[in-house]
Amino acid sequence: MKFSSILYPRTQDRPSSEVPNAPQYFRDLNLDQIIAAMTAGRAEYELSPFFYAPLTNRDTIRYRQDVMRDLENPLLLEAILSFAHTMRTMREYLVQSQKLTYHYQKAVWFVDAVELYCHAVLDLMNSLAEVEYVSPGLVSFTNYLVEYIHSDRFLALETEAREIKDALGTVQYRLHIHGQQIDVHPYWDDIDYSSEVAEIFAKFKQGPVKQYRIKFTDGPNMNHVEAGILDFVAKLYPEVFAYLDSFFITRVDYLDKTIAIFDREIQFYIAVLDYREFFKQAGLPFCYPEVSTNKEIFANDAFDAALAYQRIADHATIVRNDFYLKDPERIFVVSGPNQGGKTTFARMFGQLHYLASLGCPVPGTGARLFLFDRLFTHFEKEETLNNRNGKLQDDLIRMHEILQESTPHSVVILNEIFTSTTWQDALFLSNKVMASLCGSDLLAVWVTFIDELASFNEKTVSLVSSVVPDNPAVRTYKILRRPPDGLSFALSIAEKYRMTYHWLKERIL
Repeated sequence: MKFSSILYPRTQDRPSSEVPNAPQYFRDLNLDQIIAAMTAGRAEYELSPFFYAPLTNRDTIRYRQDVMRDLENPLLLEAILSFAHTMRTMREYLVQSQKLTYHYQKAVWFVDAVELYCHAVLDLMNSLAEVEYVSPGLVSFTNYLVEYIHSDRFLALETEAREIKDALGTVQYRLHIHGQQIDVHPYWDDIDYSSEVAEIFAKFKQGPVKQYRIKFTDGPNMNHVEAGILDFVAKLYPEVFAYLDSFFITRVDYLDKTIAIFDREIQFYIAVLDYREFFKQAGLPFCYPEVSTNKEIFANDAFDAALAYQRIADHATIVRNDFYLKDPERIFVVSGPNQGGKTTFARMFGQLHYLASLGCPVPGTGARLFLFDRLFTHFEKEETLNNRNGKLQDDLIRMHEILQESTPHSVVILNEIFTSTTWQDALFLSNKVMASLCGSDLLAVWVTFIDELASFNEKTVSLVSSVVPDNPAVRTYKILRRPPDGLSFALSIAEKYRMTYHWLKERIL
């Protein structure tokens, strides 16, 4: 396999351009929070576009999963991290070279950057030779790396950089400072009287004395005096500095494009694995899902990653849920009391499918998920002055767009739609939408207060958010596969907070 990318097995699999903005459903599913946590501290790599582009090819998803599994090897990951660290230092040197004022200093920083690059590539090859990995992506990259390192281009680059550093190491000179004049001369050995002077005056030493040493700045910038001295030194060693000049000019494009792409793309995997490690430390599982066009899906011990990420810091218990669909089932209808975890379940369902479409591991101990072509969400939005439509009209417009654009290969997630109208109208409209969804044979989750939808036909499955049997005011946040019970538990909540008729009467009296 000819290597093109560690994210895409073939050149034609890569999008023609990167997606600059997050999909519209990101905020509804809290995927924006997940991706922000993954990419935190990695702004230099601009990883977000990789997370904005879900895959529709199972081979590419498996390609990424295989690379991810290999990187779970600590030795391999350490080698990649060391390579990334050296490449980051190289870029810092290049930036510093561009910031400097004086020509020869800029050139030397450039040579140092090239030397770091050569070390990074060679060290990575040596490290990869000592660890095991089987993913086609990393195997293909290693083959490319070996071929590149033995190419005339790299060999010449590494040789020239080393020769220039060696030549600069031979540069020696003398300074004769008299008044405001500085003379630069070729170096010759001279007697060092410092030790003799220190020995003669040691017997007169009576205690700590005031130090008159001047501490030179250790910053990268030269002053005009140092730059002037360096110009004279260059005249003493014309061949060395001519070599330096030529290298600085002709090697400006030394960085191999494929190596640079790998350095950026491999951070996608590191970001995901670091994110997963955060949950692993808290005892929460992630797994590699099977992803296919089979609509018989399932997930075990799954959870909302965005919510769990926030609650782990508070040492709160994370509730995990299971779900499955078997033919001809297609649509989960989630009902039950408010604040019972229904919306969290819907978000979790969307998160699992989206992360799986990126080739990432997903929260849970096992999963088989659907490879969707498009994902749609309809969550309640705050009304704005700029929107002249009423809430019901806005719901209908958005729902119409979803029904028009979705296909049998889509995933749709609806959360409490048609809440602004009467129950009879909401039931009428919901039945029309449900008929259309069932007719499309797509996968969906619908959080609703209309229990009747759960038994619409053989494609709908009822899920109910549960409560503690002895105390209905307490939510378990477990979503169970059972018929709706038609209870909102509003009375139990009112009783808990002493807001029933009885308590209000007592308080007034």
